[in-house]
Amino acid sequence: MMAEETQPTLFLLPTVLAPETAETVLSPQIREVISRTDIFFVENLRTARRFISELKTGRKIDELTFFELHKDTPRAQTQQQVKDLLKLGKDAGILSEAGCPGIADPGAVAVGLAHENGLRVTSLVGPSSILLTLMGSGFNGQSFTFHGYLPIDKGERSKRIRELEKKAQSGQTQLFMETPYRNGALFDDLLRTCQPHTLLCLGSNLTAEDELLRTLTIKQWQQQKPDLHKKPTMFALGTY
Repeated sequence: MMAEETQPTLFLLPTVLAPETAETVLSPQIREVISRTDIFFVENLRTARRFISELKTGRKIDELTFFELHKDTPRAQTQQQVKDLLKLGKDAGILSEAGCPGIADPGAVAVGLAHENGLRVTSLVGPSSILLTLMGSGFNGQSFTFHGYLPIDKGERSKRIRELEKKAQSGQTQLFMETPYRNGALFDDLLRTCQPHTLLCLGSNLTAEDELLRTLTIKQWQQQKPDLHKKPTMFALGTY
């Protein structure tokens, strides 16, 4: 009787949100899976190699295979890599730039292809700036939307902010983000555009020693503006 063929697994492996926090925010299972996995889909090769090295699993980085998967990676390229995994019968992992892969992250492409090609998909527990901000906001956690980045054009962005403010006041939490070096500009636009009584939650540098997770009205934020420059930050509008 022939042995049953082992089905390869694609592991979704959360990474840290803040430097030097792996020991406190990542489950032992993540380190264990990485210690026995040879192939990784990664958003940024340098970041991924450094992250694995810092886990001190004993693996030699040069012996691992990395497939870059970012927003400009051709889908056909990732599709062929997933098919090769199936032929080899080898497990693989997906590493995001920060936080959970597949959430506001190009790793979702590999996950979809894994489902199409019959690979097992396993999500491991780890930090997500979206969920951590939602949890700590006090806003509606049963109905919410994550919008990613808002328009760069100031006119379009102000229009979008007013739309999100209206949706938030109807009871649906609205989450969005910005490139860290433009956080200040988005924060200023929120203070100028939203009504004084509107509630805004900031989740900045989450899991780091200097994290900020606080909900105040726009009027209150105008009186105590935090320094968000170059600090990964999640913004949320909602109601109690």
